[in-house]
Amino acid sequence: MKKGLGKGLDALFSIYEDDDIEVKDSKTETKNENENRVVINGVEELDIRKIDPNKNQPRKKFDANSLKELSESIKQHGIIQPIIVNQEPNGRFTIIAGERRFRASIIAGKSTIPAIIRKYSERQIKEVSLIENLQREDLNPIEAAKAIKELMNEYNFTQEAVADRIGKSRPLVANTLRLLTLSPEVISLIELNKISAGHGKCLVAVEDKKKQLELANFVIENKLTVRDLENLIRNDKASDKVRIPKDKIIQSIELKELGHRMQRLFRTKVKIVGDDQKGKISIAYFNQDDLDRICTFIDKLENH
Repeated sequence: MKKGLGKGLDALFSIYEDDDIEVKDSKTETKNENENRVVINGVEELDIRKIDPNKNQPRKKFDANSLKELSESIKQHGIIQPIIVNQEPNGRFTIIAGERRFRASIIAGKSTIPAIIRKYSERQIKEVSLIENLQREDLNPIEAAKAIKELMNEYNFTQEAVADRIGKSRPLVANTLRLLTLSPEVISLIELNKISAGHGKCLVAVEDKKKQLELANFVIENKLTVRDLENLIRNDKASDKVRIPKDKIIQSIELKELGHRMQRLFRTKVKIVGDDQKGKISIAYFNQDDLDRICTFIDKLENH
């Protein structure tokens, strides 16, 4: 049966449960390296010093403020959901799922952490780590794309095969992977949440890498929606000839501030079209009073 997302971690981890995986269902005591370890319903408290992060963890960025908030919660309420670890031959444990909780527990000064122990192969660890992060929506789009690509490259998965294993549609997997064809600068903007994955998927259609970055910066500067960007690109069917409208040229902070100052002085709408090198300034008036006020201000400037 196909294991999709949204079915809970029990369904997620049952993908790999077989005879060589030890699952403890009742309260038992076992000795390990002269320590008594109490296991309750498959969960036991592990020495946090014996746990190592997963070097192949798909998630690379952990927000410092978010970790701090979680650590404060852990101090007050403890760990609500145990982490999942893999038991290594050397007696140590590698995190499969729950690295954020692990990091926050260290910040909170905890010496132990509740964990469920599994025994997986390296491939199983990578797959489960990816699925768990996708299920929780913890990965940014680029992290997800890189993790999917790594699975495909290392284990010769097709897009259809990897889509089946992570519970996503093949078109979604294909569109996610396409983000990796963007210029490095645009990829970085997506990672920093400056533009969305939706913007990135639009920019994939623009073959010119330099133009991709120009459009990405234009999106940021003008707060364009994905639909706005789609329309901008669609207006010129030859995507490598996309032109940013001249009245939408990205302006410097100083030029924008000049426009604001003029609006305050003239107390009417002022529009600046162009950049620091070339352009035009339009001063609007909507009645005789506006025009008189502008004329009076100019008179004062001339007589200054």
